[in-house]
This record gives sequence, C-alpha cells and structure tokens, in this order.
Amino acid sequence: MGFNTGLSGLRAAAVDLDVTGNNIANASTVGFKGSRVQFGDLYASGFLSGGSNTVGDGVNVQDIKQSFSQGNISFTDSGLDMAIEGDGFFILNNGGETRYSRAGQFTIDKDGFVVNNQSMRVQGYTADGDGNLSGIRGDLEVATDNLAPRRTTNLRSDLNLDSRQSVLESRVRDVGPLAFGSVSGEQFSVTYSDGTPAYPVDLSGLTTARQAADKLTAAPGLSASATTTAQVPLTDADIAAAGGAFTFDLSVNGAPLQLDTSNVSTLDDLRAAINRSSDTAISAAIVDDGSGNDVLRVTHNQGENLDITYTGGSVSETGDINVTGDRTIANVNPVGASGTNFVTEYGQSPIRITNEFSAQDQRTYNHATSTSIFDSLGNSHELTQFFVKEPSPGNGVGVSEWSVYLQIDGEMAAGTDTTPFTARFDQNGTLQSIDGNPNGEILISDWVPKDKNGQPNGADGPPAPGAAVVTPIPEPPTSSAFVLNLGETTQYGAAFGVDDQRQNGYTTGRLSGLDVSGEGTLFARYTNGQSKALGQVALAAFNNTNGLSPVGDTSWVETFESGQAIIGQPGTGTLGGIKASSVEESNVDLSAELVNLIIAQRNYQANAKTIETSDAVTQTIINLR
Repeated sequence: MGFNTGLSGLRAAAVDLDVTGNNIANASTVGFKGSRVQFGDLYASGFLSGGSNTVGDGVNVQDIKQSFSQGNISFTDSGLDMAIEGDGFFILNNGGETRYSRAGQFTIDKDGFVVNNQSMRVQGYTADGDGNLSGIRGDLEVATDNLAPRRTTNLRSDLNLDSRQSVLESRVRDVGPLAFGSVSGEQFSVTYSDGTPAYPVDLSGLTTARQAADKLTAAPGLSASATTTAQVPLTDADIAAAGGAFTFDLSVNGAPLQLDTSNVSTLDDLRAAINRSSDTAISAAIVDDGSGNDVLRVTHNQGENLDITYTGGSVSETGDINVTGDRTIANVNPVGASGTNFVTEYGQSPIRITNEFSAQDQRTYNHATSTSIFDSLGNSHELTQFFVKEPSPGNGVGVSEWSVYLQIDGEMAAGTDTTPFTARFDQNGTLQSIDGNPNGEILISDWVPKDKNGQPNGADGPPAPGAAVVTPIPEPPTSSAFVLNLGETTQYGAAFGVDDQRQNGYTTGRLSGLDVSGEGTLFARYTNGQSKALGQVALAAFNNTNGLSPVGDTSWVETFESGQAIIGQPGTGTLGGIKASSVEESNVDLSAELVNLIIAQRNYQANAKTIETSDAVTQTIINLR
C-alpha cells in the first residue's frame, strides 16, 4: 500500500532534515566535519529470486557519512591553537580513553598539561631536560618552573682581523755596557727583516767611546750612547794628609779641565768643584766603594776619554758603550773574524718590549671584542679578546701572526698575562693554527668566577691541579674550564668585524611564552632569551577515516571499520603539518546546506502527499456500496 511507501519517505526526509539541521547548527564549530545522508530503495525479494512485487516498498536510510575534507584555516591570537593542514587527527587522552579530533583549541590546565576545552590531554612526544625530543608518547606538559642556568663550555668567535693594521709593539735589544777597548777595531754588518739593505759598521781607527757610539747610531735600527766613568780612590783622609799641597788635574780627551781646588779640604769640596766646571758633560758624585769607604766617581756622559792625576795616584778611562737595536734587525754578522765581541753580545741580549700590551691602553692592541659568559650559578661575566699584530716570522712572505690576549672581568686569563697565544694566518688570510693547534681552539682552564668585589662567588672553579681537561668539554661539566674557538677567524684586507659570536651558557630564566613550530614542536621561551623544546604533538591517521565513530565534543573514536591508528610526527608520511596560532573551521558549506534544507522539506511534503492520496483512495473504496 502507498501508506508504507509514503511513511518510509517521511522517515527518510526527517533524517535528512535532522542531518542538514545538525550541519547548519555546527557551521561555526571548530574542527567539525559535515555529514550527508545516503539513501537506498526497498524492493521485496525472495530466498532465491526477486519477489513478484517490482513496484518497490519505499526508501531506506543506508548510512550517514561524514565528510573529512579540509576546512578553512583561520588565525587566532592564542599561541597554543593549532590547525592540521592535511591528513591526521590530534590524539586526546580522555581519562584513559583515547579520542581523536581536528579541533585544535588548546590551553594549559592547572597542572601544566596541554588540554582541549573538555580537559582532554593532548598526546605527543615528550622531551628531556635539555629539550631533546624522544620517541616516547605521553601527555604534553608545560613545565612552568624556572629554567636552570647553564655554564659556558664553548664560545665561538668568527672574526676578521684587518691585515692592513701596522705592528704596534716596539721590541728592542739592549746591548751593553760594552768596554770601548773590547769592540774597538771590530767590523760587522747589520741585516734587516723588513727588506732594508745590509749596513756595514767599521769601528777601526777610533779613539773614544763617543766616536764608536756615533758609528753605531749611523746604522739604521741602532741607537748608541757612550759614557766614561772613573772611580778615584780618594778619601777625606787622603786630602787632609796632603794639606795645602793637594793637587787634582782632570783632562777630557787630552784637554785639561780648569778646576779651582785651592779651597778643597774634603771629598765633598772636590765634588762641588768638579760640578762647577764649565764642561757640563762632566759630573761628580761621592759613592761607596763597596767596603764602606766614600770615594769620588767622575762621569763624562758623552764617552770622551778621562785622564785624572791627583796627589798620590792617577786614573785613566776610555769609556763604555750602550746600544739599543729595534725589531727590524734580523741579525748582526761579523765580517771575517772581526766583530766577535759585539756580535756575541747582541745575539745573547734578551728582547725587551718598550710599549708592552696593556688592556687599559688602547694604543697597545689593534682590535678587541667582548662577550658575556656564564658560570655554574648563572652569573654573567665579561670575556674580552685582545688582538695584537706581530711582525711576520721569517722573511714575512706568505704568513702573518697575531698575539691573542684574554681577560675576564678585568683579570687576565689563560696565562696570557705572561704568554699570549699566537694565531698564524696563511697568504690567503685563513687561520693556520693557534699555538700549533689547527682547530683554532684555546682552552681556558684557570678561571675563578668572582663577584663584583673580586672574591670567589661560590661557582665551580678551575679543574683540580693535575686533572686532564679534554675538548670539547664533556657533559656534565665539573669545572669552570671552557673552550674559545677561533677556527673561522680570518685576516683579510678589510675592517675588523665580528661576523658571529655565540656561546652555550645562559643565566636562569622564567617562562615568558610558548611557540609552536610547523612540525608541532612546543617551544618554551624564557626571560633569559633561551628557548627549549617541551615536546611535539603527535598525529594519527587511519586507513578508513569514514570508519571512525563520532562521540561528540568534535571527537571520534577508533572502530573495527576504521582500522588501527597510524601515529607519527606532523609532516611525516601522509600526515599533515601544523599551523600555529590557527584553527580549522567547520567544513560545512552553509549555502549548500540551506538549499538541502529546502529539498528535504519538499521531499517531506511530497511523501506526506503520498499518504494523503492513499487515504483518499482507501476512503473511496470504503464508501462503495
């Protein structure tokens, strides 16, 4: 009868209206997936063949299918909101029950777990204390405690040292005093490391130390001075014993010096008489002869010969020579067998730096740069690197050298107060080595962290005496030792510049914000400028997504038809990526649903008309007489 056919149509149309209404109601629900009704016709059938009634018995609702097509992604102002761009579901822990959802509106509960609006905990891959992600899946948790400090164990400085800089230090050799008689008549040559032609020096035929000093000063890079000192073994008793007959005659290079000794009765009177002389190059003083006796010392500060005759004795001196040689001199070589004394004295004389490096004097270094490092308590300290250009070794072709000094909080470090590190560069400006280390590493193992008053602050100090320190510093570190890596430092003809400078230490920090990457990794930002991975969101996919069973709260559960979940990291396999600070809107097309609503209404009215017509026909039959 048409009653059953119309009734099935009414039921089907009512279901269609319900599904369409549900879609419309959830048009603004985040992560919602719209549904559609699938109908099937009804025909009577027998056991082995079709029934004889081929007219049909109406309509049947076969299934209600959800559409898992991608919804629009809209941005939000919440850092923990996430949208899946592509395939996959968020995995939620609902008190032990596992649910799956596309709604990524997440927040943090009172216990620090990442949850959705229904307090279901978001599942993901956890991270260790250093931010290293693991393959262990669990509830994502945001630790709100302070980030513990980390001491500096490695500092990398990528610099360019200006090859056009000049050598600042002045290094000299002090030779002398040399007795005039020991070098008189010698011949030798002075050679230079800066390309200056060799200079011959001939001290033959000279009669005074002053003449020898003038010859030496004429050589480039040499500066000489001469003095003549005569010690006269006179005492007050000697002068008193001579009475008024005391005599004292002084000649400079054979020329008598006019002295008034008529009123001399003591050694001090004689000293004053000599100092009153018209020859200002002459001076006299009373000194101890080493035995407790005061004697007279006469000096000629230009190196002329002194001849002294006095009552009871005489003294004759030819003078001494003092020589200073600058750093451009490569060597002093004798000519033949001559010049041995001067050559030997020059070669054995130590080098003296006249303007030695000083961190307080900018004139003594070419470049400097500072950066912060941290001790085991998270206290900040300032490390300053100073670079001083040195003369090129050898002939100066194809190699350059710089001295490296280190200072921490105003105190020299790594022994550079006495011996700086030497950085050597090749002809291309590339670092060859630092103190022979081709890696360009400098180990600082003598640092004692101190407070602002210069006292140890309680942080870890240097390694114990005799303890071996290896690089890189192994974890966990147990001392204040750290490595300065200058391996990428260059020496080009360009201005000094710091290309990159980074170190791995930091002070303690408080949580200041959260970020989410495109791979679903949660990063915590701290007030000390650090960030650390807290975990990574896990996504699940299914072989038959339509087999999932909706359980409300915009979530689904796994069923036999869906198959087991395939879980992985976002962006791997068929899983989609993550859009941070975004949500996926409902995929309901509101315009289409309104049209479907009209269609369902017409269908319902039409089926009702079928019942009405069947009723009229039946009434007609009943009214037959």
